[in-house]
Amino acid sequence: MAMTVHCDIVSAEQEIFSGLVEMVVASASEGEVGIFYGHAPLLASLQPGPVRIRKQNGEEEMYFVSGGYLEVQPHVVTILADTALREGDMDEEAAMEAKRQAEEALKGEGEGLDYSKAAAQLAEAAAQLRTLQAIRKKLNK
Repeated sequence: MAMTVHCDIVSAEQEIFSGLVEMVVASASEGEVGIFYGHAPLLASLQPGPVRIRKQNGEEEMYFVSGGYLEVQPHVVTILADTALREGDMDEEAAMEAKRQAEEALKGEGEGLDYSKAAAQLAEAAAQLRTLQAIRKKLNK
């Protein structure tokens, strides 16, 4: 049996996951990072995208985070996310609509247009769609 570490995935609204895992993979600001038992302490900001975990029983699950922080301590991995969604809670149609609206906002001209906000919304919607594609790919294996 593989060595495990406790993992908590928490959003601003609720706790999404808490349990023993063999591995956590997330998109940090400097690139993708993989965490296993015995990893050195780490604090990293997270980019919008998937978080993949392999639970103690070998089962893999995927979550979407809109950003936040990853903290690694000797026996605990904590992901504090602005928004975190389980596989079943993601709505592809809503993500596609959010992406379309953000693209329209970026095309628009005029006063009061907040390009940074529209770009952030576009990046988040695109990341959620990539997460859904990764989930589909995992299910089709």
